[in-house]
Amino acid sequence: MATNLNIIIKIFSGGKKKMSKSEIEVLRDKINAIDDNIVVLLRKRACLAKSIGEIKLKTGKEFYSPVREHKIYRNLLKKESGDFHKKGLLAVFREIQSVCLNLEKQLRIVYLGPEASFTHIASREKFGDSAFYYPVKTISDVFDEVARESAPYGIVPIENTSEGAVTHTLDMFLEYDLKICAELSIKISHCLLSKAKKLQQIKRIYSNPQALGQCRIYIESHFPGVEVIEVSSTASAAQIASKNKDSAAIASKLAGEVYNIPVIDSEIEDRKNNYTRFLVIGKNFIERSGEDKTSIVFSVKDEVGILYRMLKPFALNGINLTKIESRPSKTKPWEYYFFLDFEGYYKDTKVRRALFELEKNCTFIKILGSYPREVIKE
Repeated sequence: MATNLNIIIKIFSGGKKKMSKSEIEVLRDKINAIDDNIVVLLRKRACLAKSIGEIKLKTGKEFYSPVREHKIYRNLLKKESGDFHKKGLLAVFREIQSVCLNLEKQLRIVYLGPEASFTHIASREKFGDSAFYYPVKTISDVFDEVARESAPYGIVPIENTSEGAVTHTLDMFLEYDLKICAELSIKISHCLLSKAKKLQQIKRIYSNPQALGQCRIYIESHFPGVEVIEVSSTASAAQIASKNKDSAAIASKLAGEVYNIPVIDSEIEDRKNNYTRFLVIGKNFIERSGEDKTSIVFSVKDEVGILYRMLKPFALNGINLTKIESRPSKTKPWEYYFFLDFEGYYKDTKVRRALFELEKNCTFIKILGSYPREVIKE
């Protein structure tokens, strides 16, 4: 009787062999094992970062190294293969870098605010989520905070593919003795934000001059006669529009989320390939990376053929110019400052030769910085 009972129990309790794992479960177990290893390695990396931070503190070295960051990303891109695409790989390691760097010392980054401005978005793109971000009202304030050492680094917009140079940033380089430490570009997509129920209720549109310029055709075609008001940033525009039901802002989708203002229309920029380049500014020159750009500003004597003589030394030394921009001096009529970007490090032999020849024709010259070229654009 007992034997029969045991047989019955086995039948109803699945006396057969335990079912094997499915193919997905086997693969997930392997992923879990890899994840465990990743966590162990991240702990080890964090410990090493702390040790480096202690050494930097004793020796007085800069905690943030754009050159080290550049080399890490370049090395990753050389090793990357398969389905983990480049932008995704860099995004993962940006956050790892952010956490480890802030274990060394939490960085205070000042930016053109308020929260959710495009400069804020660029700051997070560059330094990750672990840095401390401090918003200020104007580009001048960013320079001032860094100059007074209230923050070691600031981020400012420098140029847009649709609207050209951000002239206020250029002017600030003449007023402050700060250096460019790094660059990055992000794709800019604008939204129309408003609490108005109908487009006809919108009486005013707020945004900063660059954003308004990038959406000029959209504004003219959809809101003829509506008052357009310039403010210091797109996020400031969102703040204002969030308090007035007859107003709208041109800003980021993130600004709509942060300030609780609905997105009425999206991707309203006139050109879809709309990018803005940003600069990281600090107090000191940085070391050579091997893939550098240099930025300078100068003024020249008012002589026949001076523009030709100004550019000739770069051509003779095989130096590629990547940008040239002029700004009025604001002290004498019809005198200008020229801003020049070119490939190379300011201490490179051929760069020094070119600058030596250029200086012969200058009334003023200033090196704004040498910094690693952007690893990968949007």
